[in-house]
Amino acid sequence: MHTIVVGRDAMACRFEVVFNAGETADATELGVAALDLVDLIEDRITVYRDGSELSRLNATASEGWQTVAVDLFDLLVTAGQLGERTGGGFDCASGALVRAWGFLERRGRIPTDESLQAARERSGMRLVELDPATKRVRFARPGVELNLGGIGKGWALDRVVELLRDAGVESGFVHGGRSSVRAIGSQGGVQGGQRGWPVGVRHPLRTDRRLATIRLQDRALGTSGSGTQFFVDRGRRLGHILDPRSGLPAEGLLSATVVAPTAAESDALSTALYVLGPAGLPLIAPEGGDVGGLIVAPAETPGRLRVVVANLDSDDIAFEPGPDFEVEVLRSKPAVDPRG
Repeated sequence: MHTIVVGRDAMACRFEVVFNAGETADATELGVAALDLVDLIEDRITVYRDGSELSRLNATASEGWQTVAVDLFDLLVTAGQLGERTGGGFDCASGALVRAWGFLERRGRIPTDESLQAARERSGMRLVELDPATKRVRFARPGVELNLGGIGKGWALDRVVELLRDAGVESGFVHGGRSSVRAIGSQGGVQGGQRGWPVGVRHPLRTDRRLATIRLQDRALGTSGSGTQFFVDRGRRLGHILDPRSGLPAEGLLSATVVAPTAAESDALSTALYVLGPAGLPLIAPEGGDVGGLIVAPAETPGRLRVVVANLDSDDIAFEPGPDFEVEVLRSKPAVDPRG
């Protein structure tokens, strides 16, 4: 099926807007407008530019209440709710930890015990006060840093989808770096005979292979892993996804994928699922809910993978043939709060 693809680099990855050919008259112009919006959002929420709205908030919110734009305030509220939902597996107020481990400069390093403890004391949404009546934010102590890296790309995709739908687009597909995606309608449109848009889940150890294909229709998908951002210390591989509860790199999984109603949710929840591991599946993707999950971990047999799926319709997921993984479908179990 023919498509029109408009792409641009942003947020340290490639963003693309995909339309069914012949379905949207002004597809190219809309695609450019959508990517312009992504640029504007990055300029506001990046921590890599001192003049961004988020950087200014980080620099001043410990001094007193700071008024922020309504949409950014709502994003922080959503981030806080997702943090509570995941028992702290996701926490966007972990910027001090990211800095301590050197991932802010993309030069990973082992922090000293003292610097790690100091960063932990300056991390956590418990230190961020939100005033819904006035849309103001205040930090409880100096050194707190918000970092929206675990939710920002998804939030940008959600804003793009709003723009496209307001313009009358009935089918389309948008992604940021292929790890954050959101779909509208179906590939080929109403006449195409397809259900949703096919999205590949990459094999975490063989990047030239797909592990599975998930069909998305008016849904979003996020995948988290440390396959590209990591460093090695004395033979131990340490990834950039940190457990906000301990301040240490998350370990145990190779990748975590979440399907959710919005891209902000799928991004944040996939990050939390990567942190929480198998115990997080009943919490994040309970049977009958609106979120599905898939985790990939090393199996007990060397060279094999364990794939666990929760609350994903079997009609929407197809696994690639391969001898190196086994699939387990998680049935409904009582959710276990990882906080104990």
